[in-house]
Amino acid sequence: MSKNTIYYVNANAPKEGNGSKETPFRHINDAAKVAVAGDEIIVSPGIYREYVCPKNGGTADAPIVYRSEKPLGAVITGAEELKSWKKYKGNVWTARVDNSIFGSYNPYTTVVGGDWYFAPTIRHTGAVFLNDSMMYETETLDECVKAKPDPFAWDKEASTYKYYTEQDGDETVLYANFKGLDPNKENVEISVRRNCFMPDKNFVNYITVSGFNINKAATTWAPPAAYQDGMIGPHWAKGWIIEDCEIYGSRCCGISLGKYLDPENNMYFSTRYVKSPTQMERDAVCRGQYHGWVKERIGSHIVRRCNIHHCEQTGIVGRMGAVFSTIEDNHIHHICTSSQLGGAETAGIKLHAGIDVTIRRNHIHHSIIGVWLDWEAQGARVSGNLMHDNFRPEGTKTMNGIMFNSDIFVEVGHGPTLIDNNILLSKIGITIPSEGIAVVNNLMLGSFSLINSGVDSVVNGQREPRYTPYHIRHRTEVAGFMTILHGDDRIYNNIFIQHFPVDKKKTPEDAEYTTTGTKPFDIFPTYDEWYAPFAKGEKPDMGALATAHFGHLPVWLSGNAYFNGATVCKHEKEKFVDKKSNVTIELVEKDGKYTLKTNVFNLLKNYKVGIMTTEKLGKAFQPEQRFENPDGTDIIFDTDYLGNHRGLSAMPGPFADEKAAKKVIY
Repeated sequence: MSKNTIYYVNANAPKEGNGSKETPFRHINDAAKVAVAGDEIIVSPGIYREYVCPKNGGTADAPIVYRSEKPLGAVITGAEELKSWKKYKGNVWTARVDNSIFGSYNPYTTVVGGDWYFAPTIRHTGAVFLNDSMMYETETLDECVKAKPDPFAWDKEASTYKYYTEQDGDETVLYANFKGLDPNKENVEISVRRNCFMPDKNFVNYITVSGFNINKAATTWAPPAAYQDGMIGPHWAKGWIIEDCEIYGSRCCGISLGKYLDPENNMYFSTRYVKSPTQMERDAVCRGQYHGWVKERIGSHIVRRCNIHHCEQTGIVGRMGAVFSTIEDNHIHHICTSSQLGGAETAGIKLHAGIDVTIRRNHIHHSIIGVWLDWEAQGARVSGNLMHDNFRPEGTKTMNGIMFNSDIFVEVGHGPTLIDNNILLSKIGITIPSEGIAVVNNLMLGSFSLINSGVDSVVNGQREPRYTPYHIRHRTEVAGFMTILHGDDRIYNNIFIQHFPVDKKKTPEDAEYTTTGTKPFDIFPTYDEWYAPFAKGEKPDMGALATAHFGHLPVWLSGNAYFNGATVCKHEKEKFVDKKSNVTIELVEKDGKYTLKTNVFNLLKNYKVGIMTTEKLGKAFQPEQRFENPDGTDIIFDTDYLGNHRGLSAMPGPFADEKAAKKVIY
């Protein structure tokens, strides 16, 4: 067939075809082997139990498009049905699977683990699913039989559905507690394939995947200095679009936006131990250039309007491969809430080196962390998102090795990183062991945490700084390395409401600090205080200025509003503080629509602030880059959370006025 061909796929076709409308392929991967730039693959409704490995990529002007004929009608799954269950004991059934079905990758002998994986318990990459829900793996058969609620799980009832796996010769033996259900009459599946839709090589560019249900893959742990698995992703490429998909049931990550595979750097700490984890991360950044990490070849992906849920490491992961990408209008929820896995790579969205990444208009909730931007979030913008319930339910124990909770976590970055027009309703709003952060026009119920903390270690009696890179503006090429000095933050026109109980034992240096407001920024200087040592007009003395060179950077605050005892930074002169009113706030859901029920906007309606701009925010110190759009143009913050125009002035927070705040917010 010629270029710009439409190929058809139908799992229910009576026989294998040639991809024409009359005689379609039965497997998506058959189309993936022959499609070239400009071609379209239309997939009929049905279940496709296969691994799709695109052979060719498209171009910017002629992508290869994979489209589900009916939205979410075509299901690509890494699972197989299992109906050969036999009674074992009580509610526990057992089944055997010949290992030959797994080929070279057996998920029931492959253990989840690697760099930055801290959980003490053994989990396999394979899983058992009962009616599309992943069951909970146990370490012993006795645990499976007893089926006690997991004290670390966010959903205690779900955690009583257990499974256990072991090997017997050439067979995988599975035991599962179905709590009175007959597995031969229910929909019981086991994950078999490692991925659902992902190339096996680099630079398969410009592919669009639209409208599929993608689920239940036996993905492996995806740390930053390693090849990163996902059920779907571009591997290491440019220009993918993943849109209007439902993505769930990954053992580890749902969507992977990449990291290159480098055998010399892959899982370095777990296999060699001899370099510090931080050093191998620096190695990975610098080696990236050799593997094609430049703006012209990598990134610029779009993930939009997807429902991403019930994945046990991340909803979206990416190390370096996500640069210049846009993640928008997605519903991301129930990520790492089973607490089956634990480590430093878990969040709704977890990106390393999110250079010029835009994360906007997403609804992120019931995830261990909402958005985690780790290292080099230079030019990243988190804007117009609704985040809530990103914290453990009351009474849930914290598993050893699992992460703390936060809506937004920006780690060891030099900025500029922009957080604006968000509604942040979790206990901890923004965690920033970083510098160069601008927080503008947000509504926050939670705290700032890890202030002046979470960066360096003391080893062998001496401080070991965590030097991290910054880059040429709007590029990937490394411009320099520096430890985090802390500060260099701008906090303008936000609303802070002390909504959750205060833990007086915690300080701003703690990850789980729960006091809302800006007082933690008291420790940083104003700009005039910071610049004083450099303004003496004398010939500069390198030695004498060393203290200033390695001291805290300044902070700027203005136009913020404080309620219910939210704390106020001593540097802020222009502010609104209400010490009398009792502000109430509730996120109300009705028929899938969300509104805010609160009196705070009525209290604020007569307090107006100026409109923030790129010019007013200035430059992040280390990269000397403005808080601007990826194309270098100015941002004028005259558009609110809902897209309303703010005019010449507006009240603080994410809404232009109190009328806008009463509308449906998601």
